[in-house]
Amino acid sequence: MKKLAFGSLYLCLSLSSYSQQAHSLTVGPFLSDPIGFHDQSPDLSWKLPEEFTAQSAYKIEARTDGTDLNTGWIESNQSLFIPFPFAPLESRQSFNWRVKVKDQDGTESEWSEEASLEIGLLSKKDWHAHWIHPHQEIDLHSEPVAYLRRAFKLNKAIREARLYATARGVFKLKLNNKRVGQDHFANGWTPYDQRIDTLTYDVTDLLQQGENLIQAALGTGWYAGRLPFETQVRGPYGVVPELLLQLEIEYSDDSTTTIISDGDWQGTYQGPIKSSSFYDGEIYDAERATGDWENVQSVSNLGAAMLKPKPFEPIRKESLRSPISITELDPGKFSFDLGQNMVGWARIKVPAEKGKTITLRFAELLQKDGNLYTENYRTAKSTDSITPASDGIMEWEPSFTFHGFRYVEISGLPNGSAPQSDWVTGVVLQSSMDLKGDFESSNPKLNQLQSNILWGWKGNSLDIPTDCPQRDERAGWTGDAQVFAPTSLFLTHSLAFWKSWLESMRLEQDSTGVIPDIIPTARKKWRNRAPGWMDAATIIPWESYLRTGDLSVLKDNYKMMKRLVSWYQNQASADGMLTDLRKGYGDWLQPFQITPPDPKDRESDRKGDTDLNYLGNAFYTRSSQILANTANILGLEDEALQLSIEADSLKRSFQELYFASDGSLKLPVETQTAYALAISFDLLPEDLQKKAGNHLARLVLEADGHLRTGFLGTPHLIPALDKIGHSELAYSILIKETYPSWFYSINQGATTMWERWNSYSHEDGFGDAGMNSFNHYAYGAIGQWMYERLAGLSPDPEHPGYKHFFIRPLTSVPLDSAAAELETPYGKASSSWQKRADGSIILEVTVPPNSAATIIEPNDNKIELQAGYHTLRLLPTPKS
Repeated sequence: MKKLAFGSLYLCLSLSSYSQQAHSLTVGPFLSDPIGFHDQSPDLSWKLPEEFTAQSAYKIEARTDGTDLNTGWIESNQSLFIPFPFAPLESRQSFNWRVKVKDQDGTESEWSEEASLEIGLLSKKDWHAHWIHPHQEIDLHSEPVAYLRRAFKLNKAIREARLYATARGVFKLKLNNKRVGQDHFANGWTPYDQRIDTLTYDVTDLLQQGENLIQAALGTGWYAGRLPFETQVRGPYGVVPELLLQLEIEYSDDSTTTIISDGDWQGTYQGPIKSSSFYDGEIYDAERATGDWENVQSVSNLGAAMLKPKPFEPIRKESLRSPISITELDPGKFSFDLGQNMVGWARIKVPAEKGKTITLRFAELLQKDGNLYTENYRTAKSTDSITPASDGIMEWEPSFTFHGFRYVEISGLPNGSAPQSDWVTGVVLQSSMDLKGDFESSNPKLNQLQSNILWGWKGNSLDIPTDCPQRDERAGWTGDAQVFAPTSLFLTHSLAFWKSWLESMRLEQDSTGVIPDIIPTARKKWRNRAPGWMDAATIIPWESYLRTGDLSVLKDNYKMMKRLVSWYQNQASADGMLTDLRKGYGDWLQPFQITPPDPKDRESDRKGDTDLNYLGNAFYTRSSQILANTANILGLEDEALQLSIEADSLKRSFQELYFASDGSLKLPVETQTAYALAISFDLLPEDLQKKAGNHLARLVLEADGHLRTGFLGTPHLIPALDKIGHSELAYSILIKETYPSWFYSINQGATTMWERWNSYSHEDGFGDAGMNSFNHYAYGAIGQWMYERLAGLSPDPEHPGYKHFFIRPLTSVPLDSAAAELETPYGKASSSWQKRADGSIILEVTVPPNSAATIIEPNDNKIELQAGYHTLRLLPTPKS
């Protein structure tokens, strides 16, 4: 636990030459100075000084356990994911490090600032604590909150202290009445029967010599609370929330002591939070004092699940929002509009009467009469109730619930109360991820679309990627995740988030290779073997590698990817194609479906018109291509060769089965999705691809320039048209104002992405409440094309992580300007263009140090750029 500094000479040099230092030192998936880290041998990364063009060598100095370490000079241009050059670290071990680099001419930088990491508890052998919970019997169906406490005395001066904790459920901790950490819903959602994440806190400043008190509150959370979609079923992993806690204290005299969760603790279910449910809300009674303390139930067996340090940042408060308007509905009943569909909760500061319950209800939209529209929440009550203990001002926010909402309705206030803007504050929650990329254009609706995409991601990244955050679902659907992952990796530093979820996916994959529809899943029901959903196992690792350069995301998931492709192979016929797929979700929620519903399949009216076997073969072939590429990158030469042969064979079979020589589909129903996937996945030779693209364009024009795609086809439709030369048509789909389109929802007032293209309209009102989320990020996948083609900032698959990237803006469309900015692993990259009156284009490009870029002009002329800021004037191409 000791934090060791380098000498004063190092500090002096660092302070005097900051502009010539490497900076932004990170470990693993770009984590800065983590405490409670999970990897004994983490990769090391840094960014070069802005004055550098490239790196030619580096040297790392480190100190751990009083030992100085030094790599000496290593000739390399790599500054990302440097393999850990020292002995593996152990539990609790601290590691301080710094780096010096040489530029392209061999000139040395100064030493960087010091960075640090501290390892958490890596093994069950490190744990001496017991699982504990209150002894009392109670109706667990009501999702009560458990309270736990332990008083202890410290007789010496304290040098340092670490608190290691986790729960089967979610927890909040206090030490001496001060909050421990700033996270929420710790420890998050994992397959609790196989993996439980642990957290580490530095609590040195919260302890005191003498008497101390540690307190915990436990909610049912994802462990023992409601299942997605269910109203009666509780306890997907267990029925009683439990705490595991270990407080390790080091005194100034080098002696130590440890406080653990065990039978010496007291517990009760008697406290102010009577009930707390993610779906139904929280019931808080300030008159209900904590009491009826008894010794806890203590279990020393830690169970079968792994205990591992949490590998990414937990959920924290991301921002606060104030109301933009207040409406009085009835005396003592008000509606607050926060101006943005968001995820989190309402913090209140309102006048109150002793014993009179204040009720908070939530909604994403209002009905025409101004009342909340909540039918789309289905069985989720999404209601908080607060009973004050006295007259006066009541300040409150919940502990173990969250809501998806824009509007907050408050009732139960004293009659005659005059509403104030500070009565309600919207607290926005998200897994803590720094913003990474941004987009702006001359079209205000494109800018609103960018905002909607970002807010959709914020609201659906609470510890796992969810489909929606408000109704009785909020599940980690794999199909939604795989289509949106590339966009998310542009918007935020989300690599660690995705790597953690992929670890859960590996644990949930069954022995045949099948990936469940939702991750984590606690029910075997969610194994429909759905094409496009299961393929999250190949697509997300590949997209993560492409955009970050992290080779470990391929290494870690290669076996999972291989097992999935093997499952496909085992289902295939003699020609390698799938011919008998009967399960799946098709092209989910495609508009204007013409295929008649199947009476035996209650969801068949939502699966679109694209043949299920076609979808299966397209994604099977794509996953096979990714697997072959992955094997090649990992240096598995023989395996890569065989996999490439198999993938090429699948492509040929796919072409023969589904495409005529004129590029048309040999299917009963032609669909935009079928053509788009074949083009986007490179499943056709160039000449046939062009012909297929013309048929795709024809289908779009026959639809009056509108899309006819669902969850699987939409991310690929516009890129496919652009790829084969129909760029103007592609752009026209994006900016279409009428249904179905992205701008249609914006015209109806959307501030996030919607589940359906027509979830609501001013003219017709609300869509089918059974499947009508107003915060559903899947269609936000269009963001990837906006950043990479409209603005022109595109990664190079041959040089992942933006070691090299392309600038290829789409300037021929009716748009005056567009810009994208991205904090790449090497530093800031940007592409910004603006049309001039003379027809020329002013293009501004930023290339970060140790990276390079290639501008591809509309006439395919190429301009090579090194690190730095560049301004170019592109002349219009003369008309022939």
